[in-house]
Amino acid sequence: LRYFLYKGNRTKEISFPIGGIGTGCIGLAGNGRLLEWEIFNRPNKRGVNGFSHFAIKAECEGKVLDARILNSDLPPPYMGDFNKPMFQSFGFGPPREYMAGLPHFRDSEFEGTYPIAKIRFIDDKFPGRVRMTAFNPFIPLNDLDSSIPAAFFEIEVENTGKHEITYTICLVVQNPHPAGTTVNAYEEKDGFHLIKMSSSTNLKEDDPQFGDLTIATNASDISYQEYWFRGLWFDSLHVYWKDFTSPGKFRNRRYPNPQRGIRDHAVLAAHVKVKPGETGRVRFVISWNFPNCYNYWKPEHSGCCGDAEKPKIWKNYYAKLFKDSVETAIYCLKNWDRLYRETETFRDSLFSSTLPPFIIDAVSANISILKSPTVLRLEDGSLYGFEGCHPHSGCCEGSCMHVWNYAYAPLFLFPKLDRSMWDLHYKYDQREDGRISFRLQPPLGRGRWEFPHAAVDGQFGSVIRAYAYWKFTGDDTWLKLNWQSIKKSIEYAWAETNEDKWDLNKDGVLEGRQHHTLDMELFGPNSWLTGFYLAALKAGAEMAEYLGFHEEAEEYRGLFEKGREWVDKHLFNGEYYIQLINLKDKSILEEFKSEDPQILDTYWDEEHKEIKYQIAEGCLIDQVLAQWHANICGLGEIFDREKVRKALKSIYRYNFKRSMRDVVNPCRIFSLNDEAGTLICSWPEGKTKPVIPIPYAEETMNGFEYAVASHMIQEGLISEGLEIAKAVRDRYDGEKRNPWNEIECGSNYSRSMSSYVLLLALSGFKFDMTRSWMEFNPKITVNGKFRCFWSTGTGWGIFEIQSDKIILEIRYGILKIKRLSLPFLKGREIREVRVENKIVRYARLGDELEFEDMLTAERGQKLNIILN
Repeated sequence: LRYFLYKGNRTKEISFPIGGIGTGCIGLAGNGRLLEWEIFNRPNKRGVNGFSHFAIKAECEGKVLDARILNSDLPPPYMGDFNKPMFQSFGFGPPREYMAGLPHFRDSEFEGTYPIAKIRFIDDKFPGRVRMTAFNPFIPLNDLDSSIPAAFFEIEVENTGKHEITYTICLVVQNPHPAGTTVNAYEEKDGFHLIKMSSSTNLKEDDPQFGDLTIATNASDISYQEYWFRGLWFDSLHVYWKDFTSPGKFRNRRYPNPQRGIRDHAVLAAHVKVKPGETGRVRFVISWNFPNCYNYWKPEHSGCCGDAEKPKIWKNYYAKLFKDSVETAIYCLKNWDRLYRETETFRDSLFSSTLPPFIIDAVSANISILKSPTVLRLEDGSLYGFEGCHPHSGCCEGSCMHVWNYAYAPLFLFPKLDRSMWDLHYKYDQREDGRISFRLQPPLGRGRWEFPHAAVDGQFGSVIRAYAYWKFTGDDTWLKLNWQSIKKSIEYAWAETNEDKWDLNKDGVLEGRQHHTLDMELFGPNSWLTGFYLAALKAGAEMAEYLGFHEEAEEYRGLFEKGREWVDKHLFNGEYYIQLINLKDKSILEEFKSEDPQILDTYWDEEHKEIKYQIAEGCLIDQVLAQWHANICGLGEIFDREKVRKALKSIYRYNFKRSMRDVVNPCRIFSLNDEAGTLICSWPEGKTKPVIPIPYAEETMNGFEYAVASHMIQEGLISEGLEIAKAVRDRYDGEKRNPWNEIECGSNYSRSMSSYVLLLALSGFKFDMTRSWMEFNPKITVNGKFRCFWSTGTGWGIFEIQSDKIILEIRYGILKIKRLSLPFLKGREIREVRVENKIVRYARLGDELEFEDMLTAERGQKLNIILN
């Protein structure tokens, strides 16, 4: 785990998100600070909550030996914060809320193995070794316990002295409600000690500001202050530190009413007596319940006479699970051992892999996006996502289909949750002719987003993701219920109402106006977007055949074969696939002028007499992305396999830059100086480059990079794929960027969850649960050994290759399979197969084992394949 240990400057940018799926989170800084309180249904980057912190005190025989804030040194700069009000901002030093002005630990080490963080605080002056463990449950397939609105902290202190020491560990949190309204109340409930923070205002239960926060501990010996001392200037912090550093316990302080201008803090302290050489442990929970969401980023239309309508409220899903933050805190403390054990089991399953550390880093770091404010869970539990986060609002709304179709982590970890997002698009965003508005508009039922174009990669990506879900879960019932939506999605390509004229002549090739994830439109045939169409046709044909719709299946297959042949013949230039377009032909745009009178203003460059925002002869990072999708879900070849490999080699040759120092990048800067990265598009010498090319061409965007890296690995270009993936994670080293916040269009960017496919590609994991079939075929081993995490729709665990056996261990849920394919065996003889001590009868058909009966293994059991 040394790779995941951050020290010194590498802790500077860390904010480790601790919260549930769709609940918001609190960030744990590299030095132990609590920052980025994003628990109020929107982002809050770099936001603090008053003087909230942990602190520790050591006493012996009535004398205070030492007392410190549980932070290490605040990293520079120290000039101040531009975002603070006058007399507290730049030119006034670091914000006092950072607690850097009070005694703290000299150093710390941060171990980040998401979803668990551990910090070791280091200072020779403190009589003890102090460690913090922080987490929120992350248990694949258990979306309920993975959606708890709380942050869990365990503080342990080892007595390194010669005498018994009483340690006081306290948690201070500010009541987050507006100044002058804060009410804090201590209570003991079910054997736990809590302070609930609420508001004195009589807010209605559906008001967006309604809610509460609770701090709680499992400690038996406690003291507390419901309120800090109220005063002016620096009074409160003075008095708090005096109270804390005095021998003994806190004395409670209570005020009868809120005070104007004051946002009160509360203190909950645990006291632990620890003998020399022993260790004491205390658990704390910060839980929250701010149940009411509304569409703040795109308010609904005003009412008559200009009066704004009251926003329509929907409840956070967690508010249906817990009535308030007290109930949440009690649940957390009662179930802590199980929640931590199952989270740790997942963490250990992932991190015990023999795969390169930077691969596990890429996979684990980006599943944290599910716990960031990028993600909401709507009232029925459905998943909703922004693309990313602005500092104080979501960025790019609507579970954007052409972005989220890269994000495979939810499918493999929480498949039903993943499916719920795509189902909402079918239910609320699809028109009768099949066109899908690719940004969902909450509250549900509000109406469709009135953007004039469907996104090709979103529209057909939805078909691919439907196919992937069906194959991964084997859920025939879901497929039957949704087939008409899938069918309409495909057939919109040639619908008479398709004003973008994608494939009106039904030749399997997109020729019209094609909107896409790079935010503009391509005109004319290109492998990138036609590839999505071809993959949707092929997936549609298989689903149609399975359901007995043979005419549709035959039609889709015929279009697929025609289109594939044309693309391979006309768009491959010998090295890679291109866009077929005459940039000087203005009539290409004029064809769409009746539907869009502004099209020439948008796309025609009059000075250079050229169409803007195209690829032409460029080498695009996503030119064979459809094949990547097809490889993941077992769809087979979309393009000629050898041409795909050549195209990927060209992307590596032309787009991957080991240094960005001499790259001209007028776009957003995600890599710079001597950092490495893979460009969205490049134009090799002698190839036609538009004067104004496709947007973002010179950027390096993580989600695209992971997709092409894992695709290279799928196709056998292993060293190239590993190099590209490593380059991304090298940029997120803790010093330059936050390892748990990959950025693209904002923070915590959802497309980065494409990194999960690196795990699939390197383990050679394939699936078809409609046949109860799985395959493992690792791409790299360590001295012939291999170990990695796997998951299905019903269970997960560890797959391991040892010298004399193969182990498929079930660590959660249940596994049911009829066939297991192991191509790496290459004919090696098998002595026996058993689940625990029970012999399993099977037939061997080449690389595949077909079990006589459905093989069923439950949590804690292992399928052992003993080799000769």
